Amino acid sequence: MVANKELRLAVIPGDGTGPEVTAEALKVLRAISELESFTFEMEELPYGGEYYLRTGEVLPEGAIDHLRSFDAIFLGAVGHPDVPPGTLEKGLLLEIRFQLDQYINLRPVKLYPGVETPLAGKQPEDIDFVVVRENTEDLYCGVGGFLRKGTPDEVAMQTAVYTRKGCERCIRWAFEYTRRRNNPKGKRLTLVAKTNVLTFGHDLWDRTFREIAEEYADVEADYNHVDACCMWMVKNPEYYDVIVTTNMFGDIITDLGAMIQGGMGVAAGGNINPQPGGCSMFEPMGGSAPKYTGQGVINPIAAISAMSMLLEHTGHQAAGRRIWQAVQTVTGTKMKSQAAGKMGYSTSEVGDLVVEALREQDQT
Repeated sequence: MVANKELRLAVIPGDGTGPEVTAEALKVLRAISELESFTFEMEELPYGGEYYLRTGEVLPEGAIDHLRSFDAIFLGAVGHPDVPPGTLEKGLLLEIRFQLDQYINLRPVKLYPGVETPLAGKQPEDIDFVVVRENTEDLYCGVGGFLRKGTPDEVAMQTAVYTRKGCERCIRWAFEYTRRRNNPKGKRLTLVAKTNVLTFGHDLWDRTFREIAEEYADVEADYNHVDACCMWMVKNPEYYDVIVTTNMFGDIITDLGAMIQGGMGVAAGGNINPQPGGCSMFEPMGGSAPKYTGQGVINPIAAISAMSMLLEHTGHQAAGRRIWQAVQTVTGTKMKSQAAGKMGYSTSEVGDLVVEALREQDQT
């Protein structure tokens, strides 16, 4: 995307600690906009658990069309202990992803300097890959139902839906991304599926992958069963460059990826509509963490990293890269830990440190 003269941003701070980490991401956005000389306007939207409890609706009429008018969406977190499970996930997160056709979920798995990983002996150069997850099909389509619900003979069915179009556009985007990423160790795209058991839908994924791979001779086309992938992500994460996978498997392995990169406090992601004029959404992966609300101890690094991703996607590549570099300076030289309450700084102070690192870049 070419950088707009003015970035138009929808902000959904959400629930729990979401507003706290959002505040730090916006603090960093204000600082980098001054340093890189671009302007932005934003509109804060109240959606989330509190809004649902107050109004009885997850999203009001016209909300999706309104969101569609923005260049991008920044989401802090949603999740409220008084809201029934699945209400916000389906009615807000999946609704936005599906209605705005955000068919790519992009999850960098990068170990920052100074961040501890549970993998013994692994360094930042060993954990640096990206997962491209298809984001609008699979079991998340909600196809299924109950038969004789509530009886001893109850049957529950949940059907995975895959289309050639859905597979192809995700796989092709992943090949293009792998080419752009241009890993100096070699460009490799690994399809993660389960073709030996899921012999219909994942056969479609495999055939589509192999057909498209013929158009990308400069990219090594690779395959892992999902169980093998989980083992190799722990044993040998340096093997991976880019992974492309289905919605359900992507949901699972990206949480594993978050753990090996140091935890949910550093994991960020994007829900991307790559089409011209498409509206994408970026967010930290850690959730609303209600037990830490208002204490000023939650880690904002994931939210700040998500803002870096948002800027790179909306054409402000230099600004996004500068934030990413500043984050690594802070994790590598300032923070004691990435765990809530153990960072050595408050939530707001970590944001201040990133802003300070950004400004020091100009001086050096």
